[in-house]
Amino acid sequence: MNATFHDLKGASVFITGGGNGIGAALTDGFLAQGAQVAFVGRSDASDFVQKMGDEHGTAPCFIQCDITDTPALQAAMDQAVAAHGPLNVLVNNAANDMRYDATQISEADWDSQHAINAKAYFFACQKAAALMAPKGSIINYSSITYLMGLAGMVPYVTANAGITGMTRALAREWGPKGIRVNAIAPGWVFTEKQETMWATPASKAAFLEKQCLQEFMRPEDMVGGTLFLASSASAMMTGQTIVIDAGVVGTG
Repeated sequence: MNATFHDLKGASVFITGGGNGIGAALTDGFLAQGAQVAFVGRSDASDFVQKMGDEHGTAPCFIQCDITDTPALQAAMDQAVAAHGPLNVLVNNAANDMRYDATQISEADWDSQHAINAKAYFFACQKAAALMAPKGSIINYSSITYLMGLAGMVPYVTANAGITGMTRALAREWGPKGIRVNAIAPGWVFTEKQETMWATPASKAAFLEKQCLQEFMRPEDMVGGTLFLASSASAMMTGQTIVIDAGVVGTG
């Protein structure tokens, strides 16, 4: 833990996909700040929950559900609030970056990808707005893929462009309620999934050349920016997309 955000101690935090990859690093990071964390995921996370409890003295609340099942997702958020009190922070992190040949994408492929990468984000935000009292911070994970216009993953790229638009619109709509809505656009973060499914020595070397900082990004590199947006340290920031990518793309 490189920085302490004192206002996150005791905060009620809900994370989608908080049991693996970037999400697991975020769960760990919020627990290290003294926050009360609940997270959802499709796969059993009992071992991870036990590990976090051993390390931090407080275990996160894990609720197994499919985020594309909107009633189940919103019920899980109710359960988290029942356990930890009014919601302070929502992190929409769960996503699926499947690769497709654009000429071969079926309607079912398109719908399933947007159910995960767009629909679930909105309905988690919608529920969070009802559970935050009176203020709160929503952080939506997008991706630099839409800024780069990467080929081979059109549904994912399209959804992530939409996430930034949704973030701006909800920031404007819910600003009067004191709810801040921001996004984070990571670069290529080498999670276990990425290493197993997509990364090769050649592709990693080629991507590293695009970065200003010549280090491969890991899940823990996403924690600091997320904590900052969750904290009152960013109290007057909303409707923004922060890029954390070691310097691949430029904004502004």
